Amino acid sequence: MFKISITEIDKDREEEVIIMCHEVNDEVLSIVQKLKKNENIILGSSGNEVFRISIKDIFYIESVDNKTFIYCQNQVFDTKARLYELEEKLTGTKMFRCSKAMILNLAKVRSVAPSINGRFEARLTNGESVIISRQYVPNLKKRLGM
Repeated sequence: MFKISITEIDKDREEEVIIMCHEVNDEVLSIVQKLKKNENIILGSSGNEVFRISIKDIFYIESVDNKTFIYCQNQVFDTKARLYELEEKLTGTKMFRCSKAMILNLAKVRSVAPSINGRFEARLTNGESVIISRQYVPNLKKRLGM
């Protein structure tokens, strides 16, 4: 385990992240990689406009008929990115592959319950329900600490 410290600074100072470690190992390099990537934003479009969508605002991402859609509280965006590309980009976040065609934001899950044929049903904070395929249930249980 490691200690995390956050210090607020004046607006005129440059923000920086300092990592103090005993050795530069794979875990430290992984943290650095995640910080370097712009992991918090996905580009999506609606009509003729392109939007920067914060991951925390996404409920789920779904692929339908070779098109990928980003579902937020009150709006749906489309993106040119493929589901597997988004899954790779979202590694280390609260996003979770829950079926062949969907990535779910675990931060937006209100509850989960067993469904038929070994699947689970997740009730989201916006009232929607999504199905977690049985092959992804073990990973879900692990991520939720069940």
